[in-house]
This record gives sequence, structure tokens and C-alpha cells, in this order.
Amino acid sequence: MNQVPERTFMQKYHLKGIGWTIIFILLLFLSSVMTEVNWGGFFSNLGQFFALLGRMANPDWQYTNIVVQPIIETIQMALLGTTLGTLVAVPFAFLAARNLVKSPLVRGGIRFFLNLVRTLPDLLLAALFVAIVGIGPTAGVWTLAVFSFGMISKLFYETVETIDSGPIEALQAAGANRVQIIAFAVVPQVVNNFVSYFLYTFEINVRASTVLGYLGAGGIGVFLQRSLSSFRYDQTAVIIIAILLVVVVIDGLSNILREKLL
Repeated sequence: MNQVPERTFMQKYHLKGIGWTIIFILLLFLSSVMTEVNWGGFFSNLGQFFALLGRMANPDWQYTNIVVQPIIETIQMALLGTTLGTLVAVPFAFLAARNLVKSPLVRGGIRFFLNLVRTLPDLLLAALFVAIVGIGPTAGVWTLAVFSFGMISKLFYETVETIDSGPIEALQAAGANRVQIIAFAVVPQVVNNFVSYFLYTFEINVRASTVLGYLGAGGIGVFLQRSLSSFRYDQTAVIIIAILLVVVVIDGLSNILREKLL
């Protein structure tokens, strides 16, 4: 008769899980203390938040005609930036994948470069491109392109590393070169995930482009900054509603496409 294996004292009383939970709570407490987070101040001033919402409760609907063009520009910026970043990210993803590139020197150099790109905040990138190409949507497009490149390249090469190695080994045994292996053994396994990541990054860039306008990188963010600076919260409410509608529509379309692809 099979015997139930005896659990150790730590397993019986879940000491390991309890220990990690205590450590996590302790880290949260120490982080709160060291950063001097004032929890009481947040709740005591919560009334100001509702007062601001009250000022935004009556949107200036006449402002809608003004924000339509900037919203369209924001979507165009996000689409261009995401596409440019993705096109450059694909070859870098293949070069960074452990199962495709055996040289640790080449792979490590590519990954170091990708880590460096992801280190740069999007606001810093926006400031740099505004200084290079001037104020306008061009700076926003290049900012989103670099940001997309850094994020998509990591997602892509991690996806490539999880594919089934069987087709790769079969093509190698048949004498296929590296380009043929990627085209016929790698791409068919990852194309659906690649499209899904592209759509996900596009969603993020639509949201991110609204912030870039604060630095003059074009899009609806410029108008959001103006309305907040002039305390026209009724106009701010219209902009937020417009951004919300765009994000909801893009999210819905992305979900439909992901379901069809995956």
C-alpha cells in the first residue's frame, strides 16, 4: 500500500510562506518609513480631490471640436512610433534570443544595449527629441519609437526563447541556413504573440503620448497642459473623456484582434 510521504515541520506549518510574507510586510513598512509617506495627510486632504472633481463635473462641451484634431494626432503619433519601434526591434530580438545566438558575447552586447534603451525614461527621451527636432509631433513619434523599441525587443526575444526547438533542429539537420530557420521554424511560432505585443504597446503609447505633450512633443497632451495651467477644469474634463473613449475603443479592438489571432 502506498504511504503518504511525511511532511517536514516547515511544510506542515507553512513556515516558509509565512516567513516570506513577514519579510514582504517588513519591507513595505521600512519603505514607507524611509520614504516618509504621510498616509494621514492623504486622507485628511481627500476633500480637495472631491472639490476638484466637482469643478470638472460640468464639462465645456463646446471644447469638443477643438480636441478632435489633437486626439487624432495622438493616435497617429502612437501608431507611427509603435510601428517604427517594432520594425527595428524584430531583428534585435532574434539576435538577443539564447536559442538562436549561441555566442554569449554577441547576445550579451545586444541585451546590454536593450537594457540601456529601456533605462531612458520616456520624458527624458521627449526632452531630447524636442531639443533635436523642435516642438511638435515629430519629437513625440521618435520618442514613442525608441520607447517601443526597448519594450518590444525584450518581449519579443523572451517569446522566441520559449518556442519549440523541434522545428529548428529539423531544419538544421536538413542543412537550412540561419535565415531559413528563422523564416520557417521561428516566425510561424511567434507571429501571433508578436502581433499581440504590438497591439499592447500601441495601447500604452496612446496613453503615454498624452503625457509627452507637457514637453511640447505634440498630441492632446499640449491641450491638457494648457487647460490645467489656466485652471479650466471644465475643458480638462472634456479632454479626459475624449482620451477615455479612445483608450476604450482601442482596447476593445485590440482584444478582438488578439482573440482572432490567438
